[in-house]
Amino acid sequence: MALLEHHDWQSNIYLGGWTKGSGGDYDVVEPARGDSLGRLGLATPDDVEKAATLAQDAQRRWAAASYLERAAVLRRAGDLFATHGPEIQGWIIREAGSIPPKAELETHVAEGECHEAAALAAQPFGELLRSEVPRLSFSRRMPAGVVGVISPFNFPLILAIRSIAPALALGNAVVLKPDPRTAVCGGVAIARVLEEAGLPEGLFHVLPGGPEVGEAVVTDSRVRIVSFTGSSRAGRIVASNAARHLKRVHLELGGNSAMIVMADVELEKAVSIGAFGSFLHQGQICMTTGRHIVDAAIVGDYAALLAEHADHLPVGNPATDQVALGPIIDERQRDGIHSMVQASIAQGATLAAGGTYEGLFYRPTVLTEVPRSAPAYTEEVFGPVAPVVSYANVDEAVALASDTPYGLSLSILSGDAMAALELAERIPSGAVHINDMTVADEAVIPFGGVGDSGNGSRLGGTLANLEAFTEVQWVTAQSKLAEYPF
Repeated sequence: MALLEHHDWQSNIYLGGWTKGSGGDYDVVEPARGDSLGRLGLATPDDVEKAATLAQDAQRRWAAASYLERAAVLRRAGDLFATHGPEIQGWIIREAGSIPPKAELETHVAEGECHEAAALAAQPFGELLRSEVPRLSFSRRMPAGVVGVISPFNFPLILAIRSIAPALALGNAVVLKPDPRTAVCGGVAIARVLEEAGLPEGLFHVLPGGPEVGEAVVTDSRVRIVSFTGSSRAGRIVASNAARHLKRVHLELGGNSAMIVMADVELEKAVSIGAFGSFLHQGQICMTTGRHIVDAAIVGDYAALLAEHADHLPVGNPATDQVALGPIIDERQRDGIHSMVQASIAQGATLAAGGTYEGLFYRPTVLTEVPRSAPAYTEEVFGPVAPVVSYANVDEAVALASDTPYGLSLSILSGDAMAALELAERIPSGAVHINDMTVADEAVIPFGGVGDSGNGSRLGGTLANLEAFTEVQWVTAQSKLAEYPF
């Protein structure tokens, strides 16, 4: 039985069930063709208030339920992501412009996130503490209450479920504001899976909308924790609003990740890694390889081969053709990419490949001899652009890789993995990958960045998720009433 077809999610939001949004509805657009894939409800801040109220009430009952019940729901959800994987993947391909292997990765990780969350529900949640008073003293982790999740368009399923699943497993309710451009595969699909998995009503809500809806999620007094994935600019606004309301916020923001390529690598393999790191999902990934920092002894050969790879990569509609790159999500994003490429060329960069587009299909682009001040080098492009620069020695490589406000992911390609690992210790980064690309994620790992890339590894893995979605409570108990001199 289909999960999304012939269902009443069309033109609705998910607020205590499928219902009309206060903001009307809107077209879900396929970027590759510009066609409408259906209509979805549009939420307003009034809907956020209603959802938070329902979530707060439902959460109390959910927190009191057995951990076995919560785990069972999450296990069923994981199984449903596997069962309905092909259908959900079809939506990711058409709605997000993803190639099929990337869509398959999303449902695979979503399945894993749910199963890991099911196991999280059974984890120890406190510890006995020593006390100088003759009493029982212990700490325990309590559900935070209502968790707000604000997710982006690029990996719409993964970047939502990685917060939703552990938050629910630990006894919280969730209000999700997905990016409206990918709110079916990144919102409706999750709601339908959780419905089929038996999640009690009122615990999960899907509210597609604009920035005003996100702001309402962050500022609502019933939402105690916010998990935000998006740009560094937007992350600062979210953090500022959350701080004014004295609530915790977990930020996974932008990046301009470096790949250091040392002279002793196998060149063809290194270029293949670099191309995949820069061009996967049209470069619309926070961990995309944004800077190729290559030993001067091989930089010419590396750049030429990377440009050759770029020229041979097919670009087109991933729903109908076998392509390596699909469409950019919309015209605004495409124009921003092209503007940065043109500005970098104007500053002296050499266009070795790409730099052109047809509709929303942007060719994979390689820039060489890039000035260190060029926007394609200093900023997050969020497009299929690979700037290549050279370094003369290891110290210069460290300086170049470190010279960025971001710190999300780092790649070092070297014939000596231990030397590369020692080098990585000198460069601030939330993740380090030796002899692999900068883009990587698994359900079992802590994930996050430093600097403008976020406030640390706050999501993923047992310890990080416990910290992210619970509050620590200190409890004491003694058999008799305490005595005081007053």
